[in-house]
Amino acid sequence: MDINQHIESPFVMKVSFNQLINQYEKLIDSDNDFISANANRVLKIAEENPILRDGFSDISYFKKYENEIEGILQDSFSPLLTNNEIKVATMPFHSFVFNASERFKSILKTAGKDFELEIKNMPLDQTYIIACTIIMNFCYGFNLNFKRPFLYEIPDANGIMRYYKILYNADFVEILPKRNAPKITEKDFEELLDNFENIDLWKEKFPPNTYEFKGFIISNIFDVTDDQSISNIKSSLIGEDKRKDEGFMENFHEIFRSLLGLKDVKVGFSIYNDDEDTFERVYGVGINSYLLDNIETKNCSDSLCDWSYNRLLKENKYFSISDVNKYYNKSGKNAPHIEILHNQGIQSAIFAPIANEEGLMGILEIVSEKPRVLNSINANKLIDVMPYIVSAVERSKSEEENLIEAIIQKECTSIHSSVHWRFEKEARQYIKDQFNGLEPNFHEIVFENVYPLYGQIDIKGSSEARNSATQKDLTLQLNAIKDIVSEAARLNNLPIYEQYIYQATEFLNSLNNNFQVDSEQRISSFIKDDIEPILEHLKDNDELKDLINNYFDSINDQTDSVYHFRKKYDDTITIINREMAYLIDQKQTEAQAMYPHYFERYKTDGVEHNMYIGESITKENSFNPIYLYNLRLWQLQIMCEMENTYYQMQTESKFPVHLDVASMILVFNQPLSISFRMDEKQFDVDGTYNARYEIVKKRVDKAFIKGTTERVTQKGKISIVYSQRSDEREYLRYIKFLQSKNYLDNDVEIVELQDLQAVTGLKAIRVSVLYHKSDNDKAYYTYDDLMKEISS
Repeated sequence: MDINQHIESPFVMKVSFNQLINQYEKLIDSDNDFISANANRVLKIAEENPILRDGFSDISYFKKYENEIEGILQDSFSPLLTNNEIKVATMPFHSFVFNASERFKSILKTAGKDFELEIKNMPLDQTYIIACTIIMNFCYGFNLNFKRPFLYEIPDANGIMRYYKILYNADFVEILPKRNAPKITEKDFEELLDNFENIDLWKEKFPPNTYEFKGFIISNIFDVTDDQSISNIKSSLIGEDKRKDEGFMENFHEIFRSLLGLKDVKVGFSIYNDDEDTFERVYGVGINSYLLDNIETKNCSDSLCDWSYNRLLKENKYFSISDVNKYYNKSGKNAPHIEILHNQGIQSAIFAPIANEEGLMGILEIVSEKPRVLNSINANKLIDVMPYIVSAVERSKSEEENLIEAIIQKECTSIHSSVHWRFEKEARQYIKDQFNGLEPNFHEIVFENVYPLYGQIDIKGSSEARNSATQKDLTLQLNAIKDIVSEAARLNNLPIYEQYIYQATEFLNSLNNNFQVDSEQRISSFIKDDIEPILEHLKDNDELKDLINNYFDSINDQTDSVYHFRKKYDDTITIINREMAYLIDQKQTEAQAMYPHYFERYKTDGVEHNMYIGESITKENSFNPIYLYNLRLWQLQIMCEMENTYYQMQTESKFPVHLDVASMILVFNQPLSISFRMDEKQFDVDGTYNARYEIVKKRVDKAFIKGTTERVTQKGKISIVYSQRSDEREYLRYIKFLQSKNYLDNDVEIVELQDLQAVTGLKAIRVSVLYHKSDNDKAYYTYDDLMKEISS
């Protein structure tokens, strides 16, 4: 088989020892008889076997001239050093070896029969180009630094990966251009400098098989497992979202196994919370803590004995436990870290503090199920890797702090992504002024000429429902109190008991007949000031103990009262708000993709939302009224979908209490200005005229239809409040379109609203929503039909 077979290269390779033999010709006249005699020995082999000088490409010749080749290479592969040096004779870009030291042979034998030797970090698609760069250096004198470290990865007897660095000696190589080889000019050189990855260009300048490679190379190989393991640790810790990578920790285990030369070791981490003096688990795929086991968080003093606490937290020094069982038998439960390791079957461990100048940030935990394999001696290997782990944890902490700030901003402020650019711009200017020695000032953020859109899905009769739940809870509590006090009066006929029974009865009557705003407060004061001291006094009475214990068991710790019906109500409100907010948040992603706009929503007894759209928000010259009309239609459609989602959940009995909702949209057809109020951390409208919009927004859902006591918002209907005839025509078009899609019914009505304070001339379009039992259900129902379904 020819060594050039199946390889595309600018080289035609021939194995030749010509350059090596030339060196021996220079030694023939040496004054040292031993050197001269040895040179004669080599030259005699060459003279008797001219093919070794002329070169060959047939692999079978290695076997045919095996002894002769070994004789020529005897000085390069000294028998005295063969068990120490790792060295091979080979050809470039080939994995075969035709001469090797005994130590190299032993390493390959240990790796196993199935192991195939190959250079791990040499991309196959670059070998052609690398060959070309060698030619440019050898033949044309262009100084190109193409050298980079190449590695072998070879497992040892324990299956642990060892890393070997290859250094090439090319002293015995000749490279000669053939007649058909294009000559490389300075212009070609400059063109190739900027086109390393353009393989077609390189092949044009260096066509295949146009240069003769004559000679061989000697590879001197060194075990660099420790250095490479440290490098791998650095590489593993670089980058983001490593904790989400399923293979990250397994790779980390393998790296430490190579570093320590131990097969059965695992790596864990725990975070140190300085504020609470606790250790906490690291959240991530496959990341464990052997100091905490399955516990999420634990006090440091409960996790370590006094000595280990001081060692890690005060001195910031590592320590090892070489034999967990031995120390467990000695210390028992006096050393919590020994006990928890013992319970996990761990036999030896190293705990290393991850600390910087500011103090401890976490613990690196290396463990093994074998005793004495981890100890204070090999723990010293961590000295070189800990700085990189510390840097990674510092970066991770900084990223986490930024993430926390981002979450706080998202959840607790009103800085929406659509306007974030404006705040970022102002912050950059603030920093710039600060660096230039000016007095920095965060200027007011204003967006002018934006169109507002407002909508709400409101829970109807929420106040009445809560009052009803409160009445029922207080009734339960007062009746329980009456039972206890009545039994106490039976046992000990004190007039004060009769007075308490009378008061409780009066409160029960007021609950049924005259529940007022302060009723709950008065009853709570009565219970706290008068009843609870009596119950504390009576709870040791054997005949009253069960009644009193049952009473206190029914009391909620947070509200300090019976919290049964109110909890059902509060849970219902929470579920409604959560589901409605989630739906509109999800749908907002689609709306933002259509055209960017400001969006915010609030949870009250229902969900309200504000939107603003206009040129100043997008910062691009792209706004057109069509985007406003599109957003208005989208809003109306989404309100229909929210209504449907709500009543679908109602039919599935997902709400503890049956409540109804009513939806409303407020149309304001004039652009206005909004500014960010630094004190309130939210946007508000600017100007007196614009303030009219906020007044209407806050009051309109309680408005009556003119000349009646009927509220404008009604369950089962969407109400669209407006003031201009053009708005009416616009929304009637949207309604007609949504009627064609079975979102809305045909019962459109237009009503005038009773005047509000400082606001007159408002009208409303009201139309019934058509409901579907599921998203894919083509059948539709009116509100009344749906209620019949639910009740049946």
